[in-house]
This record gives sequence, C-alpha cells and structure tokens, in this order.
Amino acid sequence: MTKKIWRQPSKKSPKHDIIAERTVAKETNMTTDHNHYHTHAHDHEHEQINSHDHDHDHGHVHGHGHHHHGPVDYSRAFAIGVTLNVGFATAEAVYGYLAGSLALVADAGHNFSDVLGLVLAWGAAWLSQKRPSKRRTYGLRSSSILAAMFNAVLLLVAIGAIAWEAIRRFSDPAPVAGTTIIWVALIGIVINTATALLFMSGRKDDLNIRGAFLHMVADAAVSAGVVVAGIVIMQTGWQWIDPVVSLIIAIVIFFGTWNLLRESLDLALHAVPSGIDPGEVSGYLAGLPGVVAVHDLHIWGMSTTETALTAHLVKPDHGNDDELITQASKELHERFKIAHTTIQLERSDSSCPTKGGACENC
Repeated sequence: MTKKIWRQPSKKSPKHDIIAERTVAKETNMTTDHNHYHTHAHDHEHEQINSHDHDHDHGHVHGHGHHHHGPVDYSRAFAIGVTLNVGFATAEAVYGYLAGSLALVADAGHNFSDVLGLVLAWGAAWLSQKRPSKRRTYGLRSSSILAAMFNAVLLLVAIGAIAWEAIRRFSDPAPVAGTTIIWVALIGIVINTATALLFMSGRKDDLNIRGAFLHMVADAAVSAGVVVAGIVIMQTGWQWIDPVVSLIIAIVIFFGTWNLLRESLDLALHAVPSGIDPGEVSGYLAGLPGVVAVHDLHIWGMSTTETALTAHLVKPDHGNDDELITQASKELHERFKIAHTTIQLERSDSSCPTKGGACENC
C-alpha cells in the first residue's frame, strides 16, 4: 500500500474529500499466474464552491476492482475450423465445376461464407485481447460484440435464402439429389460437426464463440437435410420432402440466430448482459455493511466475455471503506461474473456530484 498526501492552500475554510482507489487484478494464462493488489489513498484539502456559491462538506471514496481471468484462447480451434472448411469448400467447388454440378458449386459458395464468419469471429477474439491505449481505454474488447452481431446478420441472410428456395421448390421441384451429392453432404456433416464441437464449450459464456458455433451447426443441419431428403425422395419419389425439410431446418436455426442477434444488439447498446439480474445486484450492494442507499447503478458488457459495473453507495460511516470495496469487488465477481467494478462511496445523498442530474435519473 502506498499513500501520498498533499495539501493545497485555500482562501476559505478547508473542506475534506477522501478518495481511495483500489485495484484488484488477477491475470491468468497457460504458463503464468500473477496476482496484483494496489491501493492508492489521497487526502487533500481544497475549496469547493458550487454553482449557487454554497459550501458543502462531503466525502467520496472511489473503489476500482478488476478481476482478469484471461478469456479461453480459441485460436487453435479457429485455425483448425478455417483450414477444414476452406479445404472442403475448395474441393467441393472444383469437383462441382468439373462435374457440372450447380448444386455443389452453390453449396461451396455457402461454405465459403461460413469461413468468412469464422474468420470474423477469430479476428474479433484476437482484437479483444489487445492492450488498451490512451485513445481506446477499453482496448478493442467491443469488437467481439460487433462480430457476434455481424455473424447473426449473415446467418439470417442465409436462412432467408434457404426459406426462399424451399418455397420456390414447392411449385418447381428440383431434381432428386444424386448419390454423389449425398456423399458430399455426409462429408460436410462430419467436417461441420467436428468444427462445431471445437466451440461447443464456449458457446454459453461467449457470444462471439456462439456465433461461430451456430454457423457450423447450421451448415451441419443443412447437409443433414440434403442427405435425409435425398434418401427419402430416391426411395419414395416424394419431391415435397426436400422443401419441407429445408423449411424445418431454417425455422430451427432462426430461433437460435434471433437470440444471438438480440443479445449482441443489447450488448452493443450497453444493456445489462443476459444472466445478470440488476435488481439482485442492487439488493446485494444495498445489503453491504453500513450502506443505506444505492443509486447511479450501471451494468454493461465491455465485450462478449467481460462485464463492468459502476455504482454510488451511500455509507454515512467512515469505517472499513477499503475492506467493503474489496469485499464488494470480490463477491460481485464470484456471484455475478462482473470483473470490472467502480464503486463510489458517499456520506449522504447530497454529496452526489451529479445530484439533480444523472443520479436522480438512475
């Protein structure tokens, strides 16, 4: 702990502000484990005059808590997924061109669009780990939110194309899928399923990874539909099976994609991330020792994996401020997965610097 004290001459009676900052940072990677704990306390006397030329005694304590558990590195998964899908789509396009199969060429184009989705998610995952700068104080964490949203839009476009083609085929049935196309679709199922499994563990905790996962699941489902419809039509001659299966697949994928778009849009608009109840967070903060009120509470996603919080807590008692900030930062992380917290302690409601403005609207 380091403590610096300075005093500034004042023409009027001195007023007292106390500002304490606490940073708790924990950085974890595959080879090293570092724990950092810093406390900076500054006591200073100064004159404060508000817009009405009145003097008010007030105290503020600002606490900052950071818990950094480095996001899981999916670079290897992305590299394998991109390599597999580029190889498959290239082979599919070449074979389709040589065999004169428009269906294979079209499916190869669709697979290349999925490669674009994977590359986009991969790039965002890499950018989100870049260090902050003076200009971008949060770094490029939010790029993962933009990538998830863009991938959702790509999937919706693909779903629309599938549905449009399925509806058209009710009136103009396409030729029965040949044996070769069915075998190619089977290979597609294997590759897309294997790629999806690489991202399966992270789909619940990272919206960007979920976007990549849904791309692969959608491709595997479409390929499965080609196989099932092709076999049934070859055995029964029921041409309507193909568009029906396609529509069912499109509807199932739509619901997962819509949730991805909605959640990524919420994060882009700084809404409270799904899975966090702001009322429960407020109740927890209000129950901290000595806290009599909570206001100006904000919770938002810094990226698809990190959540930040700022809050003003009214705590008339001057004791145990540092301990309370440490406790709150730790428990907010453990209970709500909020890794970046900024807490301001106030001695009374009247000491809020934005009283009559932002605080009253929060």
